[in-house]
Amino acid sequence: MDINIRLARPADVPNMAEIHARSWKTAYKDILPMAYIEAKNATRPAQFRRIITEDNDSQYIIECNGKAVGIMCVDMPQKDTAIINDSSIDDSFYELHAIYLLPEYYRRGIGTIALKFAIDKARKAGKCNMILWVFEENRNAVSFYESCGFHADGARKIYNCGENIEVIRMIKNFSEAPE
Repeated sequence: MDINIRLARPADVPNMAEIHARSWKTAYKDILPMAYIEAKNATRPAQFRRIITEDNDSQYIIECNGKAVGIMCVDMPQKDTAIINDSSIDDSFYELHAIYLLPEYYRRGIGTIALKFAIDKARKAGKCNMILWVFEENRNAVSFYESCGFHADGARKIYNCGENIEVIRMIKNFSEAPE
């Protein structure tokens, strides 16, 4: 299995929209209302056309044997005033904003490779901590991140999607030797 992770280009927009939509439909089917998922997925092509420019430096395509199978965004943490039980996030942090794979590529080790890539990018930027947000009910994702050394730090926020869903923040310190 040959995995390549590269910056997304405007030509990748259709693949990115499809990957995001299919992943949401599978990963969140028992967490978010299906009407909400379908409404959000309808906006994906326009969303990616807006954010993927030639100057992109945070949105990535994950390829397996030359086929686009995942997307990822890793960059500086977003400032968010809606956080409950916030602990200090300082300049030592980077954020994994998103990682999504086509459902047929789940549980093949690709997410682990992508996460290592994100941590390497953070290290190169001089960071030693990574944060991410995940639906608390998304036990598959929470378990995956825990197996990769992340832990919930107590910060939470509410994601409103027609109903309120809790999102938790997870943190990993990687100031020690690389994995």
